Amino acid sequence: MLMRQAVMTAPGRIEFREAAKPVPGPDEVVVRIRRIGICGSDIHVYHGQHPYTRYPVVQGHEVSGAVEAAGADVRGFAPGDRVVMMPQVTCGTCYACRTGLYHICNALRVMGFQTGGAAQDYFAVKAAMALRVPDAVAIEQAAMIEPLAVVVHALARFGDVRGKKVAVLGAGTIGNLAAQTARALGAAMVLITDISEYRLEKARSAGTAVVSNPRSEDLNDAMIRAFGPDKCDVILECVGCGETIADAVRCARKGSTIVVVGVFPRAVPVDLGLVQDRELSLVGSLMYRKPDWEKALEIAAAGAINFEEVITHRFAFEDYPKAYETIERANGKCLKVMISLD
Repeated sequence: MLMRQAVMTAPGRIEFREAAKPVPGPDEVVVRIRRIGICGSDIHVYHGQHPYTRYPVVQGHEVSGAVEAAGADVRGFAPGDRVVMMPQVTCGTCYACRTGLYHICNALRVMGFQTGGAAQDYFAVKAAMALRVPDAVAIEQAAMIEPLAVVVHALARFGDVRGKKVAVLGAGTIGNLAAQTARALGAAMVLITDISEYRLEKARSAGTAVVSNPRSEDLNDAMIRAFGPDKCDVILECVGCGETIADAVRCARKGSTIVVVGVFPRAVPVDLGLVQDRELSLVGSLMYRKPDWEKALEIAAAGAINFEEVITHRFAFEDYPKAYETIERANGKCLKVMISLD
């Protein structure tokens, strides 16, 4: 049996092909893909700017669907179960994998980048990498669990945010979800910043009331306005640009934490003198582990995340190229773009 498959053959070029429908291995489930989210890293691939992706590539790592078939050794999944899947492929033998840090495996590959993704009607994945979606989470929301797990992990890199003051720099999809998740986890106050008034309005609509635009208000002033002279306990950098991380280091309260969530396409200067002098904790955050996904599903099932304000555009699978064209023309006035295979 054949299925549809979207293949990015070169930057900016997507071709639709027919491929054989996968058959599950003994420890795999075959998932009928229902939704695919396009993320910032996918856009880097579209522009030919992702350093670790080669063409042709099948994209798709933010996905949701339903189990179509299960391998002979699989337990706990049945046809029709709605699932999401963790997109990491790891070696299982390096130091990181042996010590539970498989999300930073020395040989890490990620679906849609260094290995085939799920931009196709059916996808085979190891059952250990699949998680069942609670009934309270819609199938479109389920495709947002991957970026939600990113921010759950990022906040955990700081620790318990209950009663803490949190600043989020960048109000794109990840920043918006980070602010919402911090509030869901009990943060006392959340500030979000962005140079886009569109994104700030989306953040407000999603429930983050305290916002600031660096073009009209210095970050230091914004933090004092939001949090008082003691500023905040943790800053999440969700942009990935030199100016933003420099602002974070310059304005952080002594002894506080900066979590680097944004993807930096190139090396940027950081004032390590300030990091040392102020005893700042500068912490990286890459991906996630299974407990982060479980927590993300729990938060989503509780209704704590306003996904509707984050998902701004929707396209049918056959309009995959049009989705990227729309992102190009939107001039930043879009957040999550969703592809439907229904």
